[in-house]
Amino acid sequence: MISAEINIAAPLAVVFDAWVNPSHIVNWYFASADWCCPRAELDCRVGGTFSIRMEAKDQSFGFDFNGTFSAVDEEKELHYILEDGRHVALYLNPSDEGTQILWKFEPETQNPEALQQQGWQAILNNFKSYLEQTVVG
Repeated sequence: MISAEINIAAPLAVVFDAWVNPSHIVNWYFASADWCCPRAELDCRVGGTFSIRMEAKDQSFGFDFNGTFSAVDEEKELHYILEDGRHVALYLNPSDEGTQILWKFEPETQNPEALQQQGWQAILNNFKSYLEQTVVG
């Protein structure tokens, strides 16, 4: 498993809502400023699915990130299985700063693990910036 981690200056309820609410997801679910998330659909319950579209702003490349929730403990943790069979877990914990997020995922085989970790960490960094500057700030 690979992991990415961050602390966010926001309460658990706010963090969880921004993580699972498509109206928020489209504002942060990408790893760099030259990408965007034009569409997000999410049914946050066991057996519920999600589909998050990520693409380059110039529309030269894009893909859908799809999966199914296997466990949901609201404001604590989410587990899901990506359409390629990889398992992902998200843990939310109170911290001195507000909320600590730990995101663990099984790596895919096409890209080096360090590159995958950097990409998922960049998404977390973008989430933190969006949340602290727009939602909480």
